[in-house]
Amino acid sequence: MCRSLEHLPVTCLERAKELKARFGSFLLKQELNIMGHSQKTKKLTPEDRQTWSFHELLAHKEGLCAFTTFLASEYSEENIAFYLACEDYRNTKSSSKLCAKARKIYEEFIASDAPREVNLDHETRNITLKNMEQPTLSCFNLAQSKINTLMEKDCYPRFLKSTVYQELITQHTG
Repeated sequence: MCRSLEHLPVTCLERAKELKARFGSFLLKQELNIMGHSQKTKKLTPEDRQTWSFHELLAHKEGLCAFTTFLASEYSEENIAFYLACEDYRNTKSSSKLCAKARKIYEEFIASDAPREVNLDHETRNITLKNMEQPTLSCFNLAQSKINTLMEKDCYPRFLKSTVYQELITQHTG
């Protein structure tokens, strides 16, 4: 039915990539509303957006959505999904839910051949696996820190040069 993508015109592939990113952004907005993450409602000026640090970007819903859209366009949205899953896990109140949530995060993001596997070194994977024996709220701290550093040092500088970021700066708040 579907042959290879190499036969499609480049404009079709670019449009598909853009639609995937926009659709991913929409899904993230829904996910953020459910999780209650980044609920700051302060209206931001374009100047505010230009001076965001990486951590401030992640703390604002519209910044987080724009960054996620950018990561989706680069096919690396698993990084922010893992980061958010760890944040949600860390806020788990019920100790009875820790083990199940930890297992789900591990299987989705860290295990070999995980569906949304993040880029972690062997040592970090082993430490995280050992932490899984007795899951605590901090069992993903090392892995999350590695992914956070990867996004901040690698993805964030490219994001600042992207059209997604330029649109975020110039969009009207209202």
